[in-house]
Amino acid sequence: MDQASITAMRTWKVRVVRVPLNEECWLGTADVPAAYGGTAYQNQVKAYVNLLVQNGITPIVEMHWSYGLYTGNSSGCGDVKATCQKPMPDAQYAPSFWTGVANAFKGNDAVILDLFNEPYPERATGDETSGWKCWRDGGTCTGIGYQVAGFQSLVTTVRATGATNIIMIGGLAYSNNMSQWLAYKPADSLSNLAAFAHIYNFNTCANTSCWDSQIGATAQTVPVTLTEIGENDCAHGFVDSLMNWADAHNIGYLGWTWNTWDCSSGPSLISNYDGTATAYGQGLKARASRPSPTELS
Repeated sequence: MDQASITAMRTWKVRVVRVPLNEECWLGTADVPAAYGGTAYQNQVKAYVNLLVQNGITPIVEMHWSYGLYTGNSSGCGDVKATCQKPMPDAQYAPSFWTGVANAFKGNDAVILDLFNEPYPERATGDETSGWKCWRDGGTCTGIGYQVAGFQSLVTTVRATGATNIIMIGGLAYSNNMSQWLAYKPADSLSNLAAFAHIYNFNTCANTSCWDSQIGATAQTVPVTLTEIGENDCAHGFVDSLMNWADAHNIGYLGWTWNTWDCSSGPSLISNYDGTATAYGQGLKARASRPSPTELS
């Protein structure tokens, strides 16, 4: 998370970086050691986000891990703390988190606010209709043992700070299902919402017919970005086809992830923070590094 790594990203011509945040670390709850939470954490986040902007990179700041006990279908862990993915943001801390984050970055519209990484309320409520209602309205959602902050309330929370930043929201099924995104779209006083999807080779929506019917259809009304794309086979055939489709539809995409994991155990773009691409990462690097039409002319 430093200039050297950002410089390596720029050699790939990376234009956008998504910055995942931990709700409890930002707020400095009692679960987080004081040296790493609250103001200390916030200052590090702000410094990194500002460094990205200074380097001509758009930051997407997002809530990745959040508070709330959930042990139901598709549970990531049995821990109430913000140590894994939960199906929806919690009403206890999420509004305070987004008030703080919005206040930190309001006035800098280069920063995009992504309200929640991968909602999956339908896994708890039992069907898509109830899942979409929980997604928008929050409150008491069947199967979720904590009070939920719906995305309507969080959009309102962000705007109450005076922040005019773009707000991004994903759909159901770990942001892989956008079928009713427009039907349940929260109201925004500034009409400045964007949608995002996550697409991997192992997802349900992993073919052109689904991309056309859900993502492409949504993109006719609001901006859409694929804020996570990837495949788990250490190759890039799937993302190549996905990027071809996205390019044809003027939809942007971000590769998961700029970490030095073994790409055979999970999608990782690099094997070294100097920008050395993995076999999987080579696909995104080649695509991002292509000269733009203006560079060719």
